[in-house]
Amino acid sequence: MLLGLALIACFATVPLTGGRLTRLADLRLDAMWLLLAGLGTQILVIEIVPGNHSAFHDAAHLASYGAVGGFLWANRHRPYLWLIALGGLLNFIAIAANGGVMPADPQALAAAGIEQAPGEFLNSAAVEDARLQFLGDVMWIPAGWPAANVFSVGDVLLLAGAFLALHTQCQSRLALPRFAAPPAPARG
Repeated sequence: MLLGLALIACFATVPLTGGRLTRLADLRLDAMWLLLAGLGTQILVIEIVPGNHSAFHDAAHLASYGAVGGFLWANRHRPYLWLIALGGLLNFIAIAANGGVMPADPQALAAAGIEQAPGEFLNSAAVEDARLQFLGDVMWIPAGWPAANVFSVGDVLLLAGAFLALHTQCQSRLALPRFAAPPAPARG
């Protein structure tokens, strides 16, 4: 929910900074089916059929990142998808290192007012002896604030990439086309 609200805010800033959302109609993305499969799988295992923490849920959660990664690779020439991919990769690394669950700092969960039911599949949870904890959900919006939640450095990069991609595509005053794509490798 936190990322969803932040993305809505990104869209709202485009017209305020001289951009035109209608320019999104010109955007042609490849392999959309991979994005839809990846996001659909995440919605399925996290929201629709959360069930118990099982090998199926863990594998499906990790596979969803692979599908989204394939979509990002197919569209790597698009503005700022490299930054979105970096954020997703950091999240994937943390999740893969912790058996399919994003490790959340217990203090961050408490500060955000998040209580977790034992035995239920959670995409983000306090993990005993978490590996790569610094890549996990260690930042938070405090309980009592709108969209109180925990988030990771990968989430921050995902959101920054989405913000910059949107503003670059919509040609707002906040666009940074100079850094939109990594430099092409030198040909020898």
